[in-house]
Amino acid sequence: MTSWQRSGPLRVLLLCCVAFAVCSESSSAGAGPCWSPSVTTCADCLRRGPQCAWCFQEDFLHGAEQSRRCDLPDNLRRRGCGPEFMEESGVKVEVDATLSSTQVSPRQIDITLRPGSEASFIVSVKQLERYPVDLYYLVDVSASMQDNLDHLKTVGIALSLQMMQHTSDLWLGFGSFVDKPVSPYISVHPSKIDNPCSDYQTECRPAHGFHNVLSMTGNISEFTRTMKRQRISGNVDTPEGGLDAMLQAAVCQRAVGWRPGAKRLLLMMTDQPSHLALDSRLAGIVTPHDGKCHLENNVYTGSTRMDHPSLSQLSDKLLENHIYPIFAVEKKQYQWYEELGKLLPASFLGKLGQFQASNLIDLVVDAYKRLLSEVAVSVSVEDEAVSRYWVSVSPLCPRGSTAKDQSCSGVQPGQTVYFNITVGQHSCADDGGDVMMSVHPVGYNESTVIRIRSKCQCKCGPTGRCDGNDQPPCREGQRGANQQQRPDHGHMKDSSLDPNRNCKAHGSNVNCSGRGVCECGGCVCDQSRLGIVYGKYCEMDDFSCPYERGQLCGGRGVCVLGECACEDGWTGDRCGCPASKTLCQSPDGLLCSGRGRCVCGKCVCEDPQHSGDFCERCPTCQLNRQSPCKSVDCHRSQGLSQKEVELCNTTCALYAGSMTDVSERVTSGRLVGTFLCVCALTVLCGLVVVAVSRLLLQRRVMPRGGAGADLDYPCTGKDVSYIPTTNEKTVTYRRDRPPEHPMEMHIQVPKMPLDDHWHF
Repeated sequence: MTSWQRSGPLRVLLLCCVAFAVCSESSSAGAGPCWSPSVTTCADCLRRGPQCAWCFQEDFLHGAEQSRRCDLPDNLRRRGCGPEFMEESGVKVEVDATLSSTQVSPRQIDITLRPGSEASFIVSVKQLERYPVDLYYLVDVSASMQDNLDHLKTVGIALSLQMMQHTSDLWLGFGSFVDKPVSPYISVHPSKIDNPCSDYQTECRPAHGFHNVLSMTGNISEFTRTMKRQRISGNVDTPEGGLDAMLQAAVCQRAVGWRPGAKRLLLMMTDQPSHLALDSRLAGIVTPHDGKCHLENNVYTGSTRMDHPSLSQLSDKLLENHIYPIFAVEKKQYQWYEELGKLLPASFLGKLGQFQASNLIDLVVDAYKRLLSEVAVSVSVEDEAVSRYWVSVSPLCPRGSTAKDQSCSGVQPGQTVYFNITVGQHSCADDGGDVMMSVHPVGYNESTVIRIRSKCQCKCGPTGRCDGNDQPPCREGQRGANQQQRPDHGHMKDSSLDPNRNCKAHGSNVNCSGRGVCECGGCVCDQSRLGIVYGKYCEMDDFSCPYERGQLCGGRGVCVLGECACEDGWTGDRCGCPASKTLCQSPDGLLCSGRGRCVCGKCVCEDPQHSGDFCERCPTCQLNRQSPCKSVDCHRSQGLSQKEVELCNTTCALYAGSMTDVSERVTSGRLVGTFLCVCALTVLCGLVVVAVSRLLLQRRVMPRGGAGADLDYPCTGKDVSYIPTTNEKTVTYRRDRPPEHPMEMHIQVPKMPLDDHWHF
């Protein structure tokens, strides 16, 4: 096993370091949200995103590739591109406040977008106290509706009286429908075309797709008379042509008589479901509905030529014409119309067991109150521009109401609902024209019109030149054609003999700083994985200088030949130090209070006794405030008179001597105090030890006749054997020169009896 194999952890660590270095090089090479090798024009740069900008300054990043002109605005500015030479996002929202409005504001907004950008604005919708109301009855007059039609004839006057509580201006209209008058929807037998009820000996009206019987009128008596003259009709299949008739009632504004300033209610009454789009193929009708009005003498003429409208088409027309649909259906068809109502904006569904006049009145009044209390908006865009934009709507409901999806419920009269609407752009159109968008509050006759201008092309200043390359292409023989002649030791020397002179910096003998090649009298800088190499002589880059806070040269300069060239107001090897010394100026106007120097925006005090942000603190200083001079002023005698200078020098000298004496006295006093404290503590500890020892000894040996005299210690035989009778000790004295027999002394000390006491 080799040493490389044995050092497994070291090998992994080295691989990680290499990978990190490669990643760092790749990231520092300019890869970001804006830069890409494929970006070679200003239009390409704008499509990269709203945060990108293009620099069309002529000498910007001289020698670097063209794609480097596309970057974040801050990066372009740090590399020397002036703000006046930047083509930026330019997202704008301009509100036209000159158009007056009573319910919806603003009425018009102009937005400038570019791909990837978005803009937000507020649309306010105010709920008025009382609205004029237009109510149009659209009734199914097929044979099954005979009884219901009879009840409806008495509803006019009662309804107008009930609605007087909510509006003082009610207009009514009436229209009828059956189905398309073609087979297989109706019987085409000659006897039944004019009278579908001929089998029942009853006179009926011919089948029709839609008939505008009575346009809007404020004459309730006329409405009642018209209703009483109505007769039923007939068809063959079960579904009716209700949706076909609804679209005609919505788009035929002039014929129906919808008023511009009124709340528009369209009440559809039927007992059967309706035909949907593509159902007309059974009759051979394949032409889609065009969504336009086709009435002649108040009769729908396009019924036999065009298909039934789709639900989306009907929904758009109801919104466009500010109409609230109300469905009055019987119980057996309630579920079918309930699903239908989910696809139609601001629709209201009422379930009626029988079409009684009182039930219809309650249905209309409840629908009117509910529809007014719910405020919602719908945003419509031109069909060809739908895929290029996106829209987001957020309601801001007033107090007491609740938000749901894009609407507010429970809004009271007089309250205002605000909608925060954001529009974003995905891509540009080929023609680059303006796009119209509208915000419709559902059921309101006012709306906000939005004009969107797509900024997909670059103007690039007054010249209109966006590439920044004003140099003509290099041609053979062009080099040196316009060179000047200059003298050399009395002789004329052709400067074109050195064709690379324009590629060498002053005082350098290396072309393009050794980091590029000279072509056509200019440097073309090398491409580096570490970053960008640029400049007239390829002397600048964005990777070889020190970093601070993750930015090259602290983001306050450019890197020139490995050293930071700082912006005005900054200095240091990383451009991290402010050049101005105002940060070190103390409140008295002096630099660091006159006691230090300013280093990188901070005070460095020269005297260690001073501290603080401005060297203003000195705990040991006892400055004489009555003196005309201070210790600092003794060294700054400029501007003082001769007498003041002498007094200042004398005062400072006395001050220095007094400070020395005070310092010595303070030091001596501290030493003496410490010594006395130690001595006192030692004596006190000794007295405590002596007192405790004496107390213990007195307790052990009590005086005769005292309290301890009666206490006899009974010694057993074993104890007595351990009590010595005589204390013996042998002492031997040694001389320098021992005699033949050392001298010994034997001392016997008789043992004191156990019951004897010390005598003093």
